Amino acid sequence: MVEYPMPPVAILDALHQGQLIPAHPLALDSQRRFDERRQRALTRYYHAAGAGGLAVGVHSTQFAIREPRFGLFKPVMELAASTIQTCDRLTGRQTVLVAGICGLTDQALQEAHFAQEIGYHVGLLSLASFNGASDDVLIAHCSAVAREIPLMGFYLQPAAGGRLLSEGFWRRFVDIPNVIAVKIAPFNRYHTLDVIRAVAAAGRASEIALYTGNDDNILVDLLTNYAVPTATGVVNIQFAGGLLGHWGCWTQKTAVLLEQVKQARRGSAIPKELLTLAAQVTDCNGAIFDAANQYAGALPGINDVLRRQGLLQDIYTLDPAETLSPGQAAEIDRVYQAYPHLNDDDFVRENLSTWLE
Repeated sequence: MVEYPMPPVAILDALHQGQLIPAHPLALDSQRRFDERRQRALTRYYHAAGAGGLAVGVHSTQFAIREPRFGLFKPVMELAASTIQTCDRLTGRQTVLVAGICGLTDQALQEAHFAQEIGYHVGLLSLASFNGASDDVLIAHCSAVAREIPLMGFYLQPAAGGRLLSEGFWRRFVDIPNVIAVKIAPFNRYHTLDVIRAVAAAGRASEIALYTGNDDNILVDLLTNYAVPTATGVVNIQFAGGLLGHWGCWTQKTAVLLEQVKQARRGSAIPKELLTLAAQVTDCNGAIFDAANQYAGALPGINDVLRRQGLLQDIYTLDPAETLSPGQAAEIDRVYQAYPHLNDDDFVRENLSTWLE
């Protein structure tokens, strides 16, 4: 076995070109049982909507799928991979499959090995289980997992279970040979810059694709060029694409927005209309993710949009106590009415019956 395995060149190229990567929700029926039919429909929706990648086993998929009482980690991961692989065969596409990797080292190694075996190309490595651990412990863990699967680093915001990570940690992390991407999602501009500076200082800006996970700042992240002074000169870095929970709904319109962003980045100026859209997207995210209540209703909020469209039966999560916050449904109503150009209801309506077959 190669000490630090790498994905196919086509996957590396795709990541650097910049992909729309939704974080895949979990479909449950009215008894909170795994709804394979609607889970498969969701995966088909993302593929048809123009997603170039898919992240499964992540926060939106619910970390609790790993608990023995649910026993859903392997079935959920396998269904997404097989569905995407079928869609790719039918369309001649190559979708980047990202597996969420969690837990202490023994668990993470098992998850990484399994994900690689069933066709995932990269592991999105959460360090939430290492709260308070030293950088030495974190790097040893990351290096061990990297020997099973190529890595996408993950700066997860504390409100969603993440922890603060120093610029020194990121400087060491990006020296791991098969770190091929980093999802930056601390919902904090200062911490975002810590990662960007680390990648620039390591001399790996051309090798590591940056993906925004800052759902509160999506388009601005994607539109910004970061000019980072280093010992060898100024390094220019941009986010290639995004891996986002927010992109788990209204995905077809997001694909259009991402193409507009890429076109703007090739020009000499950023159209002011995109900055207006950036604020509108953030307003939508505030409602869907329940920012007013420290994101307590984030997963039910995503599910509620998908329920309104008919993709999900209801908003259920594995935790019966997790539901929409008071006033959150009204907030989602508000952004639906305020920004009709951002939803893809018509696209879903036209194709839903096919995806549910």
